Formats: sequence, structure tokens, C-alpha cells
Amino acid sequence: MAALPTAVKIVEVGPRDGLQNEKEFVPTAVKIELIDRLSKAGFPNVEAASFVSPKWVPQMADGAEVMAGIARREGAIYSVLTPNMRGLEGALAARADEIVIFGAASEAFSQRNINCSIAESIERFVPVAEAAKAAGVRIRGSVSCSFGCPYQGEVPVASVVDVVQRFAALGCDEIDIADTIGVGTAKRVHEVFEAVTKVFPRERLSGHFHDTYGQALANIYAALEEGIAIFHASVAGLGGCPYAKGATGNVATEDVLYLMNGLGIHTGVDLDQVVEAGDFISKAIGRANASRAGKALLAKKQSAAECA
Repeated sequence: MAALPTAVKIVEVGPRDGLQNEKEFVPTAVKIELIDRLSKAGFPNVEAASFVSPKWVPQMADGAEVMAGIARREGAIYSVLTPNMRGLEGALAARADEIVIFGAASEAFSQRNINCSIAESIERFVPVAEAAKAAGVRIRGSVSCSFGCPYQGEVPVASVVDVVQRFAALGCDEIDIADTIGVGTAKRVHEVFEAVTKVFPRERLSGHFHDTYGQALANIYAALEEGIAIFHASVAGLGGCPYAKGATGNVATEDVLYLMNGLGIHTGVDLDQVVEAGDFISKAIGRANASRAGKALLAKKQSAAECA
């Protein structure tokens, strides 16, 4: 077990993974303001948009407009989801710094989700990866259902390792190990990361945890113990997976930052500004803020203002 990292990279996924499942269309201007607020807070990487067919994800139909409207912070990476060559063309035109491709560690999930096997799904990304590399764009691979599947239940660690190796062969710069439906526990996190770090560099692996069963922070701590130093989080706990029933939210960024600050781990992100961004987007889309730390800090600030 490795010592805890002294610094971690937090990838903010709220604008894409967080908002993609909202039923009411979120105005483009709201998405742009959210990303700009997050950029100002200091995130080194923001997942900003998705270049998928509007037929499948209507919420992300304005990806080009969002990317054109944001105020990019120098040195920050703005990522977009790209499922195919058409998506890549959109991503390149939008000047994305990084594309995100995806594959499941569960055969059942792959078949139900995109109607093909894991191997076939990743093979489809070969021309996308080659073109992205030729254009000098970073590639991130996301391994969904790494800790469990809504259709087949348990997912063998060997299956996760296999997908990581397939993504590595595509030239991925970073690979996410994702708990798509939030069923993972600390013990399983140790087992999975211990295995995948044997086939891909530890410093280029990330943890993407959903909080469906309230285990996300415990799982992040377990991943820290394995030396993992990149984590995904979603402001105000926005999001979930449209294909995984019951997966009601990514871990809240404010909660992750509160944990990291308490551990003395450097993130470079201003928690207060993220709390404000979480309050902004929650009010803008009319949904309850799912961040416990965010709500507590907002209440504390309000109480202090009333006493002033």
C-alpha cells in the first residue's frame, strides 16, 4: 500500500457528466457560466461538453456553442466526450484539449448500452484515437462498471484489467476506473487498483466514483491508499448514468475537496468558489444541492452574515 499522495488532480465533470441527464434543457449561457466559475476556482481539468448525437443525449446538443463561449484558463484542460469520428471532428473544431472515449468492464452492460461486445466497442475507437493523436489531442479512456454492473452484478477484476490494457494499446494518456452505479466498497477498490496498477502507470489512473450507496468518499480514501492521485467529482453532486438505473449522482466536488483539505493534500482548487458554483447551478436548474459539505458551508456563511 502506497503512502497517501501529497497532491491530487481533481477533474470536474459536472458540466458534462453532471448535466447530461437533466430532463429540462439547461440554457447554454448557464453551462458557460458554470464552466467559467469552475475555471476561476482553479480546476486543472474540466469535462465541458459532449459531442454525441443529440438524438441520444439532447442535453449536450449545444457542445460547440459551449466550447466557443467559455473563457479558457491558461494551462487548464477542457475535455469533451467523443463516441465516434463525427464526434471527434466536432471536438477538434471546438478546440478541445482532450477527448474522452469509453468502454465497459461488463459484457452485459456493453451489450445493453451500445449493442456490441467490449472488444468490438473499443475496436471502434481505433480510428478516433489515431486521428486524435495525429492532431496532438490528449486521450482519456473511461472504464465504466469497474466495480459492478446493473445487469450482471459482480464484475471480475480481470475484466477491468483487460479493458485497461485495451485502452493502453490505443494510446490513452489517462484511464478512469469508474464506479458507474456506485456499488463499490473500499475493499474492492483496493483489489481493483492493485491489479490495474500492474498494467498501467499508477500516476495516469484516476478514480471516478458515484455515491449511490454513500461509499464514494471511503472509496476515494482507499484509492488514495493505493497511490491514486487523480479523481473525478461533480459540483453539487450533479449527475448519474442514464443507462444505470439508481445511479443518482457523482460524488460531490465540495465533499471531495473538504476531504482533501482535511488530509492536507494539495488540490489547487478554491473550495469557497466551488461552493458558490454549486449553489449557482443548483438554483439555476431548480434542483437540490447534493453536496453535504457545500450545504454546510453555505449555511455557515449565511449564519455568519446574519450575525454580522
